[in-house]
Amino acid sequence: MSDWISFWDTPHSIYVNARHRDVHYRGIAEDVRAYVPGPDAAVMDYGCGEALHADLVAGAAGRLLLVEAAAGVVKSLGTRFAGEPKIEVLPADRLDDQPDHAIDLIVMHSVVQYLSADALAAALVRFRRLLRPNGLLIVGDIIPPDLSAWADVRALLRLASANGFLGAALIGLARTVASDYARLRTTLGLARYDEPTMLAVLAAAGFSGRRGAANIGHNRQRMTFLARPR
Repeated sequence: MSDWISFWDTPHSIYVNARHRDVHYRGIAEDVRAYVPGPDAAVMDYGCGEALHADLVAGAAGRLLLVEAAAGVVKSLGTRFAGEPKIEVLPADRLDDQPDHAIDLIVMHSVVQYLSADALAAALVRFRRLLRPNGLLIVGDIIPPDLSAWADVRALLRLASANGFLGAALIGLARTVASDYARLRTTLGLARYDEPTMLAVLAAAGFSGRRGAANIGHNRQRMTFLARPR
C-alpha cells in the first residue's frame, strides 16, 4: 500500500487531461450524492483522492469528512475546501480519533484494489465502529477476478467518447503502458474479489451486505457493495 500511496501522492498520468479528471470525479460525486440519506447526514469518503466535486456531496449532507492517506493530497484538499463549512479534511492516520457511531454513510470507492486482505479487514472494523447502527457502508469499484485490463480500457474509451476527450484518451493509454502505474500494477498487483468472497469479508467484519445494482463511477463491469452493521 505504501508504494500505491506514493504513486497517488506524486504527479501521474492516470487522468489523460483536465476534462477526464473533471468527468471522473463529477460522476463519482453524483453517484454518491444519491445515497446520502438526508440533509443532516454525516458522510465520510475514505480514500477520497482529489475529490474535485465533493461540494456536490456536501450540498446534500450536513457534514462531509474527506479522509486520505496521501499527505500531498490532504494538503491540496485542505486548500481547495477551506471555505466550505460542511467539509472537513482528515489524514487517514487520524481516523481513530473520530467518535464511535457518528457517521451515517461511509464510502470507500476505488480503494480496495490497493489494499492487502489484512488492511481491508482492519478498515472495515474501523468503519463498523464509526457507523451509526442504521448507517450504510458503500464499497465501490471492486474488481472481479475474471475482469481483464482490456475491460478497463473499453470503459475509459466509452467515457472519453461520450465526453469529448477520445483523442486524449488514446494518447494517454499509450503513455500509461510505460508509466509507474503499469509497473506497480504488474509488481504489486490489484486485489480482486468475486461477489461471494466480498460478502464474506463484509460479514466477517460485522456487516450484512449485498451487491448494488450498479457500480459507482463509469466502469460498470466492476462492482459496488452496500452493507449495514449487524
